[in-house]
Amino acid sequence: MDALSPHLNSESAGWRADAPTTKSLAEVNATVAVPRAGHWSLRLLAFVGPGYLVSVGYMDPGNWATDLAGGSKFGYTLLSVILLSNLMAILLQSLAARLGIVTDRDLAQACRATYSPAVNFLLWIACEAAIIACDLAEVIGTAIALKLLFGIPLIGGALLAALDAFLLLLLMNRGFRFLEAFVIALLAVIAVCFAVQIVAAAPPVAEVLRGFVPKTEIFTNSDMLYIAIGIIGATVMPHNLYLHSSIVQTRAYERNDTGRREAIKWATTDSTIALMLALFINAAILVVAAATFHKSGHSDVAEIGQAFELLSPLLGLGIASTLFAVALLASGLNSTVTATLAGQIVMEGFLDLRLPSWARRLLTRGIAIIPVIIVTAIYGERGTADLLVFSQVVLSMQLPFAVIPLVRFVSDRRKMGQFAIPRSVAAIAWIVAGVIVVLNLKLLADTLFG
Repeated sequence: MDALSPHLNSESAGWRADAPTTKSLAEVNATVAVPRAGHWSLRLLAFVGPGYLVSVGYMDPGNWATDLAGGSKFGYTLLSVILLSNLMAILLQSLAARLGIVTDRDLAQACRATYSPAVNFLLWIACEAAIIACDLAEVIGTAIALKLLFGIPLIGGALLAALDAFLLLLLMNRGFRFLEAFVIALLAVIAVCFAVQIVAAAPPVAEVLRGFVPKTEIFTNSDMLYIAIGIIGATVMPHNLYLHSSIVQTRAYERNDTGRREAIKWATTDSTIALMLALFINAAILVVAAATFHKSGHSDVAEIGQAFELLSPLLGLGIASTLFAVALLASGLNSTVTATLAGQIVMEGFLDLRLPSWARRLLTRGIAIIPVIIVTAIYGERGTADLLVFSQVVLSMQLPFAVIPLVRFVSDRRKMGQFAIPRSVAAIAWIVAGVIVVLNLKLLADTLFG
């Protein structure tokens, strides 16, 4: 490591002297080759992948309900909120990548190397709760998709969703590039499905473009504001910050100042492009809902099952509902894979505890599947819809505990050296963190107290 880079074990650099220096995701750390010469596009291609794994969390089944509700009830107006939340995500994910590349630590490891054991334990509990909640949303989404496509009961679908734990194990054993290729392929399926639906819906381009311009009505209309907050709360996922700060380290860039500077540039480019795809998917869900449901007077469509039943009749395209369910299934599979990987990173980072891969993945899947089965057995499909909303509330509660440490670390010149973010960027990051915290607290209060 360069003399100018922060040392892994240095109290003068702001790290605890007793902090472990185990590599994040040691089994795949620095395993993806990065060319040192040749055209710049080859280096960019070497870094393509982590951003797409991160983007999965920004279009998971938890986002679908808020996008459907926003489009069916208010047309294209809330497209500006999706754009704003995506810009926030681009900034935060670039900071997470910077932290991992510069410090050789993921966000969980950085917390462990900074805070006291008691604080770290509380942060770990909060983060585990968020990952379980996120996993819950993915299990529900996958189970609903299996029911819509194949008529499998929700309980059976939830049990089948547990099998993707073994899928992740298989892909990781083949190499990290195989995992990235699988995720990108499913993202392509989702994009194609919604591209077809948008063509079928034929939304007025002028109205869609006007939707990306913020309107004061969003703040004056309480119902619209509630859904807008829900969109932001469902979009910025806390576990993605832990995930991104770890998986950027899978690249074998030179661990010196020059190599880190290059890595930050290409990793940020990768995540920005990938998150623009997430913007397209989220906007597409809202646009299809607006052009199909809002236009026809179905302004109360907020559940995935309702959307599936109405899409084909209203669009006059028999395959529309099937494409919707296929995209949901691909989204659910992708999200469970990345959330389970994030769970491994968090447990290893906060606790320095290393369970066998299969044991960790079965544990997280089991914790998520049990509540789905219980709620489905007692309350039926309506209960799973309520559980989906509850999972987003839990995610909102945890978000500040990930965003605030991240912004604090990347602003700290002791930890980041010359790679600390400029004061202007730090000011914007703190404003974004403050906005997210306030909006998520409001969403939580409104959800709990009406």
